Amino acid sequence: MNDLSILKAENLSKSFGGIKAVQNASIDVPTGSITGLIGPNGAGKTTFFNLLSNFLRPDSGKVYLLGKPIQAKPSHSIAQLGMVRTFQVPRVLSRLSVLENMLLAAQNQTGEKFWNAWFQGQKIAQEEKLNKEKAKHILESVGLIQMCDKYAGSLSGGQRKLLEIARALMTNPKLILLDEPAAGVNPALIEEICGYIQTWNREGMSFLIIEHNMDVIMSLCDRVSVMAEGRNLATGTPSEIQTNPQVLEAYLGS
Repeated sequence: MNDLSILKAENLSKSFGGIKAVQNASIDVPTGSITGLIGPNGAGKTTFFNLLSNFLRPDSGKVYLLGKPIQAKPSHSIAQLGMVRTFQVPRVLSRLSVLENMLLAAQNQTGEKFWNAWFQGQKIAQEEKLNKEKAKHILESVGLIQMCDKYAGSLSGGQRKLLEIARALMTNPKLILLDEPAAGVNPALIEEICGYIQTWNREGMSFLIIEHNMDVIMSLCDRVSVMAEGRNLATGTPSEIQTNPQVLEAYLGS
């Protein structure tokens, strides 16, 4: 196990009936990096993400977070260990406010246990105050503070993606898995999202990003892993990937 890896997957495989969606795929995400995961449609990228975060159980293979195996842990436990993910289609609770969506992600709240609500009211009130302050600080940092009391369902597609990322930050993550953060987002907001990712990365957060927008991948990422037909195809720096003949043939169609 590489001590410099925050996330490492070895030989993950997953089949659905007779379809082999992921076949012995591996990845190594260095601590403090922004790592990209690309490939043509149907390459198995999102299934691979689901295996890494244990939204799907692998048929075989192992996943390590900070050197410890996590493939048998439930997704919420993985999140508590410091790895959270977003989705290609943002999952927000439309009939709750933006602030309420944020507060749902706060960890280890005393009020989550029934009897505490009766006997630790003062502590719960203090925690809620601190959590609201933290949530508003994060919302302000991503330009959503003015939407704080609006229904999450009133946000644009790009704003929902920002809310989902902001909600992930409420968990104090060490690693965020982003599934197509630029998909369906206008160019100005894409630039903002990329700026936020770079800022958080400089502050010590690691990222693994699936993205079809090559400008985003090539400008953001330190290294890029390519998948095709459920398998690893290539890994390298953005410039190496751009000139890799196998990638050009499989992904860019040259």
